[in-house]
Amino acid sequence: MTHYSRLAKIVIDVPPQAHDAELAFWQAVTGEQLVHYTKYPEYHGGRLHSDDIGLLIQRLDRGEPRVHLDIHTDDLNAEVARLERAGAQRVQQVHEWWVMRDPAGMLFCVIPEELGALTKANAWRWD
Repeated sequence: MTHYSRLAKIVIDVPPQAHDAELAFWQAVTGEQLVHYTKYPEYHGGRLHSDDIGLLIQRLDRGEPRVHLDIHTDDLNAEVARLERAGAQRVQQVHEWWVMRDPAGMLFCVIPEELGALTKANAWRWD
């Protein structure tokens, strides 16, 4: 099925004890105020200056610090299936998105985007 997707965010995952320092650091580095998301309180984020990519700081419940990427799509099922054909594996559905693992074992997320937000001007079209 024809759909769009794009690499949309860099997500920095940090344990609770490092969260505040990490948030302050990346706000200073980027010059951007990263907004606290009330719907998902474990996240602070925003668009970077170029507006081509976003940055999220995620407070982990447990685990080591890491970085992962978010892919946004206007058709979650089609994009997850496309990524599986390319070699990714589903790990877990969280909220309305999928956590997946690439062939090297690294995690990434596939996030639904509202219809019309992704176009040939800002995303890849997949037929």
